[in-house]
Amino acid sequence: MVGLWLLLIFNKPKLAAADWPQWRGPDRTGVSQETGLMKEWPASGPKLMWKATGLGAGHSTPSIAKGKVYGMGLRGNDEVVWALDVKTGTELWHARVAGPGELQAMQGGVGPRSTPTTDGDHAYAIGVMGDLVCVNTENGKVVWKKSLVGDFGGRVPTWGYCESPLVDGDKVIVTPGGSNTIVALNKNTGATIWKSNIESGNSAAYSSAIQATVGGQKQYIQFIGGGVVGVTAKDGTMQWRYDAPANRNQINCSTAIFRDNCVFAASSYGNGGGMAKVTGGSGGYTATQVYFTKEMKNHHGGVVLVGNYLYGFDENNLTCIDFATGTTKWSNRSVGKGSVMYADGMIYARSERGPMAIVEANPEKYVEHGRFEQPNRSNDPSWPYPSIANKRLYLRDQDVLLCYDISAG
Repeated sequence: MVGLWLLLIFNKPKLAAADWPQWRGPDRTGVSQETGLMKEWPASGPKLMWKATGLGAGHSTPSIAKGKVYGMGLRGNDEVVWALDVKTGTELWHARVAGPGELQAMQGGVGPRSTPTTDGDHAYAIGVMGDLVCVNTENGKVVWKKSLVGDFGGRVPTWGYCESPLVDGDKVIVTPGGSNTIVALNKNTGATIWKSNIESGNSAAYSSAIQATVGGQKQYIQFIGGGVVGVTAKDGTMQWRYDAPANRNQINCSTAIFRDNCVFAASSYGNGGGMAKVTGGSGGYTATQVYFTKEMKNHHGGVVLVGNYLYGFDENNLTCIDFATGTTKWSNRSVGKGSVMYADGMIYARSERGPMAIVEANPEKYVEHGRFEQPNRSNDPSWPYPSIANKRLYLRDQDVLLCYDISAG
């Protein structure tokens, strides 16, 4: 019996060190730890390894884990989550999330936006109308399903639910909004563990939660309609909030950045970004603003923290600011408004109009090392972020997914 147990343990598929198993990578920072990647791109771009088509409409950013690529799409009248073979792009399975009666008008454009979160044998994804599913990663079979609206009284945001679920330990963290602003569910059964009621500004926005240790306490940080909030991981008790980064339209999309008890968040619509210091302990926490800058009006392309500097798009300009002071180091038109990721000394900047570039993570000046035009462009904005896993770059554009070899040499 012991021998069989050991055999199962050692033969179980393991997460590769360079997998990209969820939204913005292993720790949701948009920062890859991979090395040995190309530092210069030819005019035609890196080598295209494969192209997958027929994925369905949507803005879902791909996640990559244990030999599979995951995403979501709208196929006909069905919203689905799918898995592809990482070597060939061949579809392995797809699972229905919602259908015509549930999707209504597919608010805010075409197709789902959630990035599936993988965790062992399960993957978790949220449909545009708030259908949360847990599926088996081997065959796509639905294990359990919840509705953020029907089960928790959430209200679908204007542009639909865009959140990517956070899995932490035995919990799945999602944001219905309203009186059950943030909820924690058992990842294996979907049973409710706790509900967190944020009293004001509690609508669901378009951001995804992160996990952090704040003043020695484990918390979940989420950018909701009224601002950035921190709740205890144990029971969801609200500990602090920082409202300045939220814009008047409550269209808050970018994932918050947290380091050394400092939180940074930004939004567009004339607003900008700010950093607050979170202090306190068992007696309560307070977020005190350190600075606010109008030179990081980040819409939905995110920011990354590399060393002591933040990189992201201030509207149409790729911009670098000092994380500690908010001082702008440089700003450049680059490829135009888009999204960013970081790997091996480089910022990967993807324009929502298609071009893809690599730029030095250099706080002193803008230095570009190549760009290329993505083939098979749709007529829709390229809103999915670039994903980087095991020396491959993945670019999603509606029905198409492109996989590039970015290994050095």
